[in-house]
Amino acid sequence: MSKRGLTASGGPLNCPLGIEGGNVNSVASIQELLDPLFPGLMGVQLSEVTANRVVAKLKVRPDLCTTGGILHGGAAMAFADTLGAVGTFVNLPKDKRTTTIESSTKFIGAAKTGTTVTGECEAFHRGKTTMVWQTHIKSEEGKLCAIVTQTQLVLDAR
Repeated sequence: MSKRGLTASGGPLNCPLGIEGGNVNSVASIQELLDPLFPGLMGVQLSEVTANRVVAKLKVRPDLCTTGGILHGGAAMAFADTLGAVGTFVNLPKDKRTTTIESSTKFIGAAKTGTTVTGECEAFHRGKTTMVWQTHIKSEEGKLCAIVTQTQLVLDAR
C-alpha cells in the first residue's frame, strides 16, 4: 500500500498509515490520521466528513491566541486548511495525494480564549486535478469569525 497524504501549508504530507483515497471508513479513522500531526496538536476534532462537507470543532486555547486573548489568524487559517485537505483527501482516487496551492482568508470577527469554534467546509469544485473548498469558522454564539477559500492540487503519490 503506498503512502499519500493530507496537506500541510508547506507542501504535501504523507500519511504514515498508508490509507488510500476512498478506503477511509469513518470520521474516527480520519481523526486517527490527524491526531499525531499538526491538526492533532492544535486540537482539531472532526464531527462530520462527507464527499461534499467537513465539520470540525477547535477549542480556543491560550496557546492558539494573540496577546489579546483571541484566536490567532494563523490558527484559524490552519484549522480551515485542515478541513479543506480532509475534504479533498476523502475524494482522492487511489495513488493520489494533495497539497494546498492557494488560500484566501477574510477575518470577520473574533473568538475568545476558552470558547470553541466550529468550522464548516463545503466543496465548490471537485475536479480531477484541483478541488476548491470554502470554510466558515463560527464562534459558539454562531457569529462568523472567518471565511477561508482554498484550492487543493491533486498529485500523483510518491
